[in-house]
Amino acid sequence: MAKKKNSLLKNVITGIFCFIIAAIVSCVGTILFSLPDSYKIPEKVSGNSSISSGLINSSVIENSDLSIHFLELGNKYTGDCVLIKVGDTQILVDGGSKASSVPHITNYVDNYFDEGDNVLDYVIITHAHEDHYAGFATNSHTESLFDHYRTNGKSIGTIITFSNTNKDSSNKMFSNYQRELGEAIISGAKHYTSLECINQSKAGAQKTYDLGNGVELNFLYQKFYEEKSTTENNYSVCFEIKQGKDKSYLFTGDLEKEGELSLISAESENHLGEVELYKAGHHGSKTSSCSELLEVIQPKIVVVTCVAGSSEYTSKNENQFPTQEFINNVSIYTNQIYVTSLCINYSANQFTSFNGTIVVCSNPTSKSQVLCSNNTTILKDTEWFKNNRKLPANAVA
Repeated sequence: MAKKKNSLLKNVITGIFCFIIAAIVSCVGTILFSLPDSYKIPEKVSGNSSISSGLINSSVIENSDLSIHFLELGNKYTGDCVLIKVGDTQILVDGGSKASSVPHITNYVDNYFDEGDNVLDYVIITHAHEDHYAGFATNSHTESLFDHYRTNGKSIGTIITFSNTNKDSSNKMFSNYQRELGEAIISGAKHYTSLECINQSKAGAQKTYDLGNGVELNFLYQKFYEEKSTTENNYSVCFEIKQGKDKSYLFTGDLEKEGELSLISAESENHLGEVELYKAGHHGSKTSSCSELLEVIQPKIVVVTCVAGSSEYTSKNENQFPTQEFINNVSIYTNQIYVTSLCINYSANQFTSFNGTIVVCSNPTSKSQVLCSNNTTILKDTEWFKNNRKLPANAVA
C-alpha cells in the first residue's frame, strides 16, 4: 500500500509541475506571437510614426500644380501605394502592402479631396502581387479600397489594370480582387487594361489622359502586356506623368530587367528620356533598375518604397531592399534618394519611418521640392546606409 500511495503522490506532483510548465509556455507564446500589426517603435529609435502629417507642409502642396505622395502603409511589410494629385484630380496607384493598410491609405488620401469633390478620378493597379493590390482584394465585400470609393456618396472614375497575369480564380486573393473589381464596374467605374490603353482598342481607352494644369498621364508599352513571364513583376503597368515639355515622372511598378529592356527598345512608342523622378523599380531590388534603363532616364530624384533592411523576403543583408546593386546603378546619376520606412527588428515587429511618407511637389518652371513626414535626409547620409551599404567610386557627390 505504501508504494501505491507514493506512486499516487508522485503522479499528482508530476501533474502539477506539467500544468505550471504548460501555463508558462502558453504565456510566453502569447507574448511572442500576439504582437500587434502596427507601429512598435523602440524608445531609443528616433522617428515620427505618423503616416499622415509630420513635417509635411500642406501649403507647399496646395501651391503646387502637381504633387506625388508615396505613402507609408502602417505595418512592417514592404508595399506600394502612391497618390498623384493634379488640381482637383486624384490618381491612386496600387494599394499594398496588406489588407490592414486600407484605413491608413484612406485616412491619408481622403485629406486631399477638395471640398465637395467625392470622385477618385483614376485607379491604377500595376500587377497581381499582394504588396501592390491587397487593399483591392480584401476578404470582406465592404472593406476594400474599391468599396470605400464607390459608396457613401463617393465614386470611381476610371480603373486601369494589368493586362496579363499568371493568377486565376483558384487563388483566393485574386478571386477577391476580381469580385471587388466587378462590383466597382457595376457601380459605374470605367475599366481598361494597360494594353487596351496602349492600343486604344476599347471605347474610352486612351494612351494619354489630360489631367489639367499642363499635366498628362501617359501609358508606356512593354512586351509583357502581351507575352507570358515567369514572374508577375514583369506584367507591371508602366506609365509616366508629363508636366509641360521638360518634366517627366516615371513609374514601372515591379518591372524587372527583361521588361525594362523592352521598355527601352519600344522607343518609337515610349520616347523615354531623362526624368525628374523615378519610383525605384521593385522596391530597390537587384533585379530591377538596370543600368541600361538608368542610362536612358538619368533620374534627378529617386523614391524607394520599402522597409529598408527588412528580412521579409531574405535574411541576406546584401539582398534586402534597397540592395547594393541598386545603389551601384542609380547613385552615379543622383544622390537624391529617399526611402519610406526602416526595419529595426522584423521578427519583433519593430520598424519606424525612414523618410516617412514622401511627397514630391512640382510646378512647371521651378525645381521640384521633396517633403517628408519624418525627415529629408538623403539615403547616403543615414546611419543605416553607412552601416549596410557603400557608394561606388563613380557616385555623384
